[in-house]
This record gives sequence, C-alpha cells and structure tokens, in this order.
Amino acid sequence: MKTILVTGANGFIGSHTINWLTQRAAQNSELNIIAACRDRAKLAPGFEGEVREGDLRDKAYLHTLLNGVDGVVNCMAWSSLWGHKPLSDRLYFQPVQQLIEQFFSSEASRFVNVSSSSAASPEHSQDASSPGIPHPFWPHMCNVINIENLLRQRQQQQTDKTIVNMRLGIFAGESYGLGLLPVLIPRLKTHLVPWVAGGYTDLPIVDGRDLGQSLGLAALTADLHGYQAFNITGPQVPTVREVILFLNKEYGYPRPHFSVPFSVAYPFAWLMEKFDVIVPWEPLIVRSIVHLLEETGSNNLHAEKLLGYRPVHDWRDAIRVQVAEMNKKQTRPMSMARPVTD
Repeated sequence: MKTILVTGANGFIGSHTINWLTQRAAQNSELNIIAACRDRAKLAPGFEGEVREGDLRDKAYLHTLLNGVDGVVNCMAWSSLWGHKPLSDRLYFQPVQQLIEQFFSSEASRFVNVSSSSAASPEHSQDASSPGIPHPFWPHMCNVINIENLLRQRQQQQTDKTIVNMRLGIFAGESYGLGLLPVLIPRLKTHLVPWVAGGYTDLPIVDGRDLGQSLGLAALTADLHGYQAFNITGPQVPTVREVILFLNKEYGYPRPHFSVPFSVAYPFAWLMEKFDVIVPWEPLIVRSIVHLLEETGSNNLHAEKLLGYRPVHDWRDAIRVQVAEMNKKQTRPMSMARPVTD
C-alpha cells in the first residue's frame, strides 16, 4: 500500500491533485490518498478518503500529520503578487519550512514541491534545475525560491529522501485562485495596460486538471531519486499577444493600444507601486506582473520523458472555464494578495 498525503487539498492546485489521484486510486487498491486541509467542508464533493484537518502552524497537528505517509504533495499556498513580506514569511515560508523539517524526520520518502516557471526567468528558466533568481521587488517569489533552496540543501544532507520540485506555468481553470489572469483581465478594461515587448513572449498557461496530473505523476512515478525538477506547461504555449487577442475576440476585453519594452515597463510599474501610498486602490501594474510576462522558454520535454506527463487541456478552454467562473464570483478586481489567514 502506498499512501500519498496532499496538503492544501481544498485549494486550486490541491483540489485538482486530489481529483487526479482519487481517479488513479479507484483503479489501484494499493493506493491510498489523504487530504490535509484547514477546513474539510471546503473539499471537493465526492472525496471519500481520509481527511487530516488542521493548520500547519499548529505544532501538535504537524507532529502527527505524516504518520503512515509515503509521499507528500505540498499544495499548501499563500500568495502575493507584490509586497506583504511579513505575511508571506508567516503564512507561507515558515509553515512550509516546518513541514519540510517534519518530512525529513519522518518515514516518508518523497516530497513534491509546488514552485513557479518564473522562479529563474528569464535567464535560466529553461532549465528547471537551475537555482532561482530572487528579485527584491517580489518578496513572495523570493520565499518560493528560498523553499527550493532549502529543499535542495536538505536533500543533499539526507540522500535517502527524494525531492521533486515542480515549476508550474500560469494557473487557469476551475476553482481558480490568485494568479495573473484574474488580476490582469479586469485591468484591461482601463485601456491603460500596454503590450510589453509587443506581447510576443510566451505565457505558459496550464489548466488545473493538467496541473493535477503533473503533481500526481510526480508523487507516483517510480525510480525518481535525489533532487528532481520539472517545468510544467499545457499542451501548447501561447504568446501573451495570442492570449489577449483571444480575450478581445471572445469576450470583448480591450486590447492594449501601445507597446513598451521591458526596460520601460519595469520603471513604470515601480512608479505605480509608489503611488500606492497616496491612492485608495491597488496599483494598475506592479513589477511582479511584468516579471511574469518575461520569457521562460519552459516546455514539457523532461516531464514527458521521466513522468509520462501528457497535458490535454487547451489554454483557450482553460480560460473559458475560468472566465465563466470569474463572471459568477469576481465582482471586483482581485486583490494582489490572498486574504490574511487567522
């Protein structure tokens, strides 16, 4: 019997990972899936497996969380697209750091980590194993990179453990959370958002269902050892221009009226951030959004070869699903930081 525990099981990535693993478990009586989350009532309907309900910041909960577990898929997340370093430290880095230490002291043998395809962009993002490049203007991404570095270091100290670091593309699809699309789409309506570099850089959109497949495979694929790293995209990778022109044609969202190079976009975004202290709304654009538009050059070749990853959901369909959900749930532009968790 192999037991896989998924943290953050009621979040965007966690719910899709649970769904994929549950489907696989239905075909394999030797596979047991455990959902770890703060509120079992928010789990996707239909999950009938074990639930370990609690908060990763609770030491007593964390102490027993990994009992009887073979592999951990850490989908627990708190995100911010700009600022909020103390919250990112308290609600993301510290709980994940403690979970990692618990993993290395447990009997579990594999830890699957969720990271970003932009962690090393634009210089080194084609190589998922390359160290991340921290940018002080985005404290949360710095913490994502800090977690990668911690996992790499700890695995070198305990070589019997396997780490699988998943650098995921731009999230889209059902049960979406904070991400580029729900922040960018409402801002297009202002007619003030420019093309950056003409919109010709790639935007590696990935449907949540394909993300679930990739993380499930990372947990289950045999013969992975040491520190492994993968970039994950959808079956096709559109350009930013293709995505925005699709949004314009399909939904009538305005397309940009002018273009600026990255060398102009970054200082313009910096200026918008400075205005934040004197205006009652969030900045039109921030440097982290510009960073997400940088070329990553990521592809699925390594994940296809080692994991058997085969994405099937077209980026247009992922956007259609997400926009339909946004029209029901998102009555105002999404905040660029997740709500504070008590």
